Amino acid sequence: MNRTLALSLIMFAANCFAQNTQDPCKQIEQICEKAGFVKGEAKVGYGLWVDCIDPIMKGSPQPAKAKIPLPAVGGDLVSACRAKHPTFGQGHSK
Repeated sequence: MNRTLALSLIMFAANCFAQNTQDPCKQIEQICEKAGFVKGEAKVGYGLWVDCIDPIMKGSPQPAKAKIPLPAVGGDLVSACRAKHPTFGQGHSK
């Protein structure tokens, strides 16, 4: 195996490992952002925290004014986030 290929494989494996060990709460935040939610935009119905993170973490419905549906987030990811940061998404910002 040539040196360049070996280095590429090592870099790929390191990247995969880093993604799998990323903070679960950060992953939820990124999922919400990818779905179109934006920090500071709660007044218009697509706020990152009020319309996405808080309802996901509380297991509650979104506010009636929410314009974007909640993205799918696995219960295991929510549980991991709660275990690491018990107050994350409980109605106040980070």
